[in-house]
Amino acid sequence: MFVVIINFPPIKAGKDKEFREWFEWSNNELSKFKGFINRRLLKPLKEGNYAAIIEHESYDTFMAVQKTPFHDEAGKKVAPLLDGSPNPVFYEVLI
Repeated sequence: MFVVIINFPPIKAGKDKEFREWFEWSNNELSKFKGFINRRLLKPLKEGNYAAIIEHESYDTFMAVQKTPFHDEAGKKVAPLLDGSPNPVFYEVLI
């Protein structure tokens, strides 16, 4: 299994609801892709920014999504809501 943890930058003021709606919309779309397992949005208990955990069958199935028109569309929709760029970190599940 392949996992990506995305650390989001701060959400622009007044855009939190739109960001959560975008995340829900994009989850629905991502669930249609081969290899997709799960994607969850994490909110810090105290101060900090959102993070997401994405689970895919493999690195290859994850990267295949990155090359689709959907990926470009999702990026264009979320960019105006963020104060910076997301930071993904890739992991291979060992145990």
